[in-house]
Amino acid sequence: MYDVVIFVAIAVIVAAVSYFVTRSMARRTVEHQLSHSKSEAERIVAESENEAKIKRREATLEAKEEWLKRKGEFEQKAETRRRELEAAEKELHEGQAGLSQKVSVLDQRDRDLVSREKSTHTREKGIALREAELEDIINTQNEKLQTIAQMTPEEAKKLLMDNMFNAAKVAAAAHIKEIKDQAEREANKEAKEIILSAIYRCAADHTVESTVSVVSLPNDEMKGRIIGREGRNIRSFETATGIDVIVDDTPEAVILSGHDPVRREIGRMSLEKLISDGRIHPTRIEEVVEKSEKEMEVIIREAGEQACFELGVHGLNPDCMQQLGKLKFRTSYGQNVLVHVKEVAMLCGLMAAELELDAVLAKRCGLLHDIGKAIDRETEGTHTQIGADYLRRYNETDIVVNAVEAHHGDVAPLSPYPILVQAADAISGARPGARREPLEAYIKRLRQLEELADSFMGVSKAYAIQAGREVRVIVEHETLDDLASSILAGDIATKIESEMQYPGQIKVTVIRERRSTEYAK
Repeated sequence: MYDVVIFVAIAVIVAAVSYFVTRSMARRTVEHQLSHSKSEAERIVAESENEAKIKRREATLEAKEEWLKRKGEFEQKAETRRRELEAAEKELHEGQAGLSQKVSVLDQRDRDLVSREKSTHTREKGIALREAELEDIINTQNEKLQTIAQMTPEEAKKLLMDNMFNAAKVAAAAHIKEIKDQAEREANKEAKEIILSAIYRCAADHTVESTVSVVSLPNDEMKGRIIGREGRNIRSFETATGIDVIVDDTPEAVILSGHDPVRREIGRMSLEKLISDGRIHPTRIEEVVEKSEKEMEVIIREAGEQACFELGVHGLNPDCMQQLGKLKFRTSYGQNVLVHVKEVAMLCGLMAAELELDAVLAKRCGLLHDIGKAIDRETEGTHTQIGADYLRRYNETDIVVNAVEAHHGDVAPLSPYPILVQAADAISGARPGARREPLEAYIKRLRQLEELADSFMGVSKAYAIQAGREVRVIVEHETLDDLASSILAGDIATKIESEMQYPGQIKVTVIRERRSTEYAK
């Protein structure tokens, strides 16, 4: 029992000791932790204070840098403003100096004007006095002349006016001749340069065709097949094409004749296809002709489109391009009309560019100037009027319509473009080899030209030379003087323009000379 008590006592003592030891150790641990936490807090506080100091320093430095930057910008702007103010002040001083100088100049001019007014007033008084004296002298002289001539003032005035009128007429004629010669020299020089430049830069080919087409045959037996039994094939062909087929003694060839070049070309194409195919009968003829007509429409359209493309003329109505394509098969005096209008358009464009006009508009006028020839067989009237009416229906501009209507002088030109078309048309038609003309018509034109020049009074003889491009007129020197000869040249040229039709231009040269002849024996 005692042992148990001792054991319990020892256990209690051990437990008490353990409790106090544990508590003491816990207290030490807490104290150690508190000490460590305090030192850590002090360290964090110290680091925070250091970081705060560093940030304050950085902020201070950034603020100083921004202040220095702003200060530099301000000083730079202030310097720029100061310079601008100095420049403005300098300009102001210069302007004030200039104004002062102008004021002094104006003051001097005012003084000069005042002086001139005084001088003018004095002169006016003197002129008035002299006019009065002159009037008295004239009246006195008139009275003396009236007494001497025994003429009334009206008769003397009429005689004086007649003399003055005759003298003025002679002086005016001389002056007109001088002005005309000078204008012709300058105008001819500039016009020749422009026209020659345009001609050199435009070189178009010329195609000569007629109203017949010749189709070659592989042999003479083909003629019988073309004619057919009792002529049914040739009748069917002529009915379908509207072209006459001439089968004569020409070896291995037949001739297609017709005034419509498009129909004649369709006939040529159809006949060549029939000959190549070998099947020639009325049904086949109708099929081939119909096919050729469709091909011809494509050819015509492509020809019109190609002409517009080559010249840079855009926005043309498709029907107008179709009519232009028909000109490929139309000739005038042997000259292909489509080639002719393309050449005229090119010349118009080149001359318009030299004259600083609208070259595209000039080309359009030149290209369309003969479009009436494509439809003149379908309606009555001149090709100029037909073409103008046709283009009005397709809303062409007034300038283009007027150029078409006026290029042969039928109406007055409303702009420079009809004049360009006239010149280009004359150049294209008058170029050597461009056109053919029947011999009878050529001789008739030369004879008419000479007779027209001979019809004027004072003309001794007239000669048409250079294929009708010039007429030389010899006048009687006793009847006409130099001024009258100059006037005569203009009158002959005017009459030729009004009474004759001719391509290009005709030069009129009047020759007045006096010859003295003696014979040594």
